[in-house]
Amino acid sequence: MKAEILIINGPNLNMLGAREPEIYGSQTIADIEKLCADEAAALGFTIDFRQSNSEGEIIDWIQGAKKFAGIIINPAAYTHTSVAIFDALIALKIPVIEVHLSNIYKREEFRHHSYVSRAARGIICGFGSVGYVLALKGMKEINDAR
Repeated sequence: MKAEILIINGPNLNMLGAREPEIYGSQTIADIEKLCADEAAALGFTIDFRQSNSEGEIIDWIQGAKKFAGIIINPAAYTHTSVAIFDALIALKIPVIEVHLSNIYKREEFRHHSYVSRAARGIICGFGSVGYVLALKGMKEINDAR
């Protein structure tokens, strides 16, 4: 049975392709899901790819994630505001990798702080959708070392 990785995408990422393409690129969330599915298959994983604009739903997903080999999360705006997502992530005993399409450190000052980073094994930002591919490769390394 292949290991499964949960990929969680936060608010407004459903608007990718239409929302500020100069920052987030022209790919849609469906494009990124396909990219992730293809990369995961090449690495020997399967994925469960999700997106929600609801903080509570994201927390429920995290709390139910014990069966997964790891979580890759792009918490979007909740990165900078959600202690609740942080608390849910640190309660897990599976690896977490944080991903951002843009370089959050080159943007507005309020985006420089991430609550999620303290719960993450690693952080990838600024590489667009390739960041998800890098996160999957990192998750492979983490799981192979276990």
